[in-house]
Amino acid sequence: MLSLLFNIGKKRNSLEDEILLIQEGNSRLQNKLIKKYKPFIAKTVSSVCKRYIDETDDEFSIGLIAFNEAIEKYSVDKGSSLLSFAELLIKRRVIDYIRKEARVKTVTLVAANDNGEENVQSKIESDLSIDDYEKKIQQEHRKEEIIHFQKVLVEFGLTFSELVENSPKHADARQNAMLVAKTLVEEEGLIQVLFDKKQLPIKQLEAKVDVSRKTIERNRKYIIAMAIIMVGDYLYLKDYIKGVLEA
Repeated sequence: MLSLLFNIGKKRNSLEDEILLIQEGNSRLQNKLIKKYKPFIAKTVSSVCKRYIDETDDEFSIGLIAFNEAIEKYSVDKGSSLLSFAELLIKRRVIDYIRKEARVKTVTLVAANDNGEENVQSKIESDLSIDDYEKKIQQEHRKEEIIHFQKVLVEFGLTFSELVENSPKHADARQNAMLVAKTLVEEEGLIQVLFDKKQLPIKQLEAKVDVSRKTIERNRKYIIAMAIIMVGDYLYLKDYIKGVLEA
């Protein structure tokens, strides 16, 4: 599917206001917010670990650190809510922690086996196991990114399936649409209009690019989607965009 894909003055909600105050140095409010969302953190971590997680688990601590990281890095200009961004970051950090722990345990087991050929065989088997596990972890990362991306699309009145259906069919057309999205992202005023109004500023954008208004309107959904990816925290989806732009 991925191969096919690719109001100014709006009032902020109370949570966004709190985040701005925290980012300005209000540590008391930060501690209060973290305490309030501990159940959210535990639920998110539990969904990754496939078991109940409470505050005594190491995985919960990883989730707590990730939630705090989300507070510090969050920006309303990225188009998603704090909780949506925090969910993505928590899952990513917990998956990385699980992967690291699995690697340490495997290396420890191999080191404990010092029986010559058996040790070599164990090393080969463990390397293959780690490689397979790494691939599964990457798949989990991609899955979480796509889920997060779908949630943000909904805020713009878009769905993943209709985005695929309305994506440019030819490589040149996709590349041109991505270049329009790149211009949109680089123009601070225009990207702000997009995220505030949840609409593409076609008239202003037309004056910035060498593309007709008709073409921009035809590829409106695709351009919006690419802009969301470009400004968001999407490691794997950004790699896809980079590949298309450099083709």
